[in-house]
Amino acid sequence: MSEVLTAPRVLTGDVTVPDGAVVLGDAVVDWAGPAAALPAGYAPLRRTDYPGSTIMPGLIDSHVHLGFDGGPAPAARMRAETDEQQLVLMLRSARELLGVGVTTARDLGGRGYLGVVVRDAIAAGLARGPRLVVAGCPVTVTGGHCWFMGGEADSDDDLRRLVRTHHKHGTDLIKVMSTGGFMTTGSAPWYAQFSTAQLAVIVEEAARVDKPVAAHAHGIEGILRAVEAGVSTLEHCSFVTETNERRFSEPLAARIAERGIFVCPTVNVNAPYVAELTGVTVGGHVKALHELGVRIIAGTDAGVDNTPHHQYAGGLQYLVTLGFRAEEVLAMATTEAAAALGLGAVTGRLAPGYDADLIVVDGDPRADIAALGALRRVIARGRDYVPDSGRFDVSAPGTPFASPETLDLRLLTEATRRRPA
Repeated sequence: MSEVLTAPRVLTGDVTVPDGAVVLGDAVVDWAGPAAALPAGYAPLRRTDYPGSTIMPGLIDSHVHLGFDGGPAPAARMRAETDEQQLVLMLRSARELLGVGVTTARDLGGRGYLGVVVRDAIAAGLARGPRLVVAGCPVTVTGGHCWFMGGEADSDDDLRRLVRTHHKHGTDLIKVMSTGGFMTTGSAPWYAQFSTAQLAVIVEEAARVDKPVAAHAHGIEGILRAVEAGVSTLEHCSFVTETNERRFSEPLAARIAERGIFVCPTVNVNAPYVAELTGVTVGGHVKALHELGVRIIAGTDAGVDNTPHHQYAGGLQYLVTLGFRAEEVLAMATTEAAAALGLGAVTGRLAPGYDADLIVVDGDPRADIAALGALRRVIARGRDYVPDSGRFDVSAPGTPFASPETLDLRLLTEATRRRPA
């Protein structure tokens, strides 16, 4: 596919280009800049204009669980399903993500190595979904958080062996449960599951096979240990105490910034409802982390309780309510996330040589980030994608719009003119 796209705004990931154009090659971006400066050699290409719209990089969800269904009891469903049933669910989850403009996602925990199978199927063109960065089953203590995914290990030798086994099976990174979690019976989110020395063993062995480590960490002690062990990203980083309160630690936040560790706070569409029910402001410390120099990336924990994969944009909207500018949030969902995932030279920007991962939305998401819910086009690695079903509501948990209306009809019409997904 070679095509010129134009719109009143092109967000390249570095600058905003008024009256811009993007030239797509077969699978990469060939050129991006002002439409008036389009090189003459591209003039014969098919041109598609998007009046009133914005062209921007495809979105990145840095924390998803394809094997969880986003319903009221996702862990119970995973435990009850066969591997074959899980694969079907994971493929559906991947399509849902792509259908709302997520062209890259990091799967941070599923059963065994099913995520590797899904990742490779998508990369080979056998299934549609975002580019996947896959962790496999998370490393946890015996009976620890998400033990049912298959990653239990206790001794140093067991930890090294599990990291090596992940490497053998082709995972992209290692996920470790530095603390307990909310979804596993008998697991406390404030409880630190591994010592600093044990976490360091995991980080050291992962570095030997050139893999980063993402640490699930709710409790303060578990966050501290993960930071000292040298993990690459902190997931949740919610500063939970034994009384289930949130107690932000400025010295610890400063240490996270000093170590250059990215934080994915997993703020999602459910945040306002959790705050209403519990009185806890989800992500209330994220702005303070950012102000102390911590690099924040967007991720939703998609798939966990009442958090469907098709509601990614709702989490971005909530980050704006926490005091972030829309431009900052867009960077968290594109350039910053790409850097954290080791894909900073591949995606997250519209620039020559980058993969053709982009979306077209009605309106200007810099002025109103809700514009991300008004998708006109989704392109992943140069291929158009038409969502399976109707438009999704990004503002309420678990509720799709009743009517398909303009999104499907417009996408279907435009894709038919070009080529089918």
